[in-house]
Amino acid sequence: MRSIFFRFHRPLAALFSALALCAAPAGAVEEKGQLPLDELRTFADVFHQIRMGYVEEIDDSTLLEYAIQGMLMGLDPHSVYLTDDAFQNLQDSTSGEFSGLGLEVGMEDGYVKIVAPIDGSPAAAAGLRSGDVILKLDTKPVKGLSLNEAIDIMRGPKGSEITLTIGRPGESQPFDVTLVRDVISVASVRERWLDPGYGYIRIAQFQNRTGSDVRKSLEKLMGEQELKGLVLDLRNNPGGVLRASVDVAGLFMDGGNVVYTEGRMDNADLRYDADPLDLTDGTPLIVLINAGSASASEIVAGALQDHGRAVVMGTPSFGKGSVQTILPISETRAVKLTTALYFTPNGRSIQAEGIEPDIYVQRATVTAYNGRPRIKEADLSRHLDNAGGNGGHNGDKSDKEEVNKLFTSDNQLYEALTLLKGLNVLGMRENNKKEQQALGDS
Repeated sequence: MRSIFFRFHRPLAALFSALALCAAPAGAVEEKGQLPLDELRTFADVFHQIRMGYVEEIDDSTLLEYAIQGMLMGLDPHSVYLTDDAFQNLQDSTSGEFSGLGLEVGMEDGYVKIVAPIDGSPAAAAGLRSGDVILKLDTKPVKGLSLNEAIDIMRGPKGSEITLTIGRPGESQPFDVTLVRDVISVASVRERWLDPGYGYIRIAQFQNRTGSDVRKSLEKLMGEQELKGLVLDLRNNPGGVLRASVDVAGLFMDGGNVVYTEGRMDNADLRYDADPLDLTDGTPLIVLINAGSASASEIVAGALQDHGRAVVMGTPSFGKGSVQTILPISETRAVKLTTALYFTPNGRSIQAEGIEPDIYVQRATVTAYNGRPRIKEADLSRHLDNAGGNGGHNGDKSDKEEVNKLFTSDNQLYEALTLLKGLNVLGMRENNKKEQQALGDS
């Protein structure tokens, strides 16, 4: 063995000697579990050159941490080395409250890319979008920072300011956005009525309690009036807890597979099935997705789509179909490592493909065109009255106004509501036809 191993401090010499014992001899065919000796020698040489010759002195533990970070950064955007603070940040994001900007981010080509802004956060209020790239944090370039380092800079005390330099696809010049940090309390689920009989549930993020929260929202809506149709809004939902996505999908399914995973580890191949309970009893369902819908959101959309339980509408989703496992290294250190891939019940891989909507609806600014006022029969003098009385049911005026507002404020949601109403009309006509046939047969 080359003497380079023994020019280090005693602990490092012991470390590399131990690694060498697991290594395959030079020129030998590598077997599973053995480490390549030549590459270990190269690593030791580089480590020594940096340690002895770098312009500033770096202690051994820091240099080894840099090496670990470099290994993980070379794998994929979601595998990271978690220090004590980073691990706490991960726990905060799944529990639902933390101080920062309200961004779900990932790493791409050395820059921080926005997956989705969180509802009600400073980032959402500033108009930041899925797909935006963060080039600078204040005056500090993001290029060269690890994801954890960038997140540490973005987080901070409530009321403090930070300026982000943003690169946006389709715009030639970057622009600056100044945000004020705030306590981000992520309301995982909220519900409301879009129109009488047509409900809406928005899931902002999949947290530990999201499954039970969606159940409560459904029970609340169904306790108020008959549920004729429901929109499940997963747009700009960056994902979160896997188990929560299985619980949510299961609320709309009569059993069956929700998602399964495949990987190399012994416990990576798992299957997650829904309980045989559709809480809505087959009520027409539309799932809204967009490029900010990732991970757990894609699991829900893919499962309901594969089982024919929902119409998926919007634009293609983000395409994060990988599973990350937290592997403790010590009491204060851990590795978040990609260990498996998600597959929908029909065997579709979500990774880098995403979920394609059944009906493609781009988010757009829509303006109603009324045109020139037209004269109707009712405007003519001496017109005949309607034989049925008042000309039919026109609905509540306030309800119509709310729907009209939806048309201009959120065209995707408006289209979802329109489709739900169409499905309901066809369903009622089909039921009436069956009833008439049954009366005729009797």
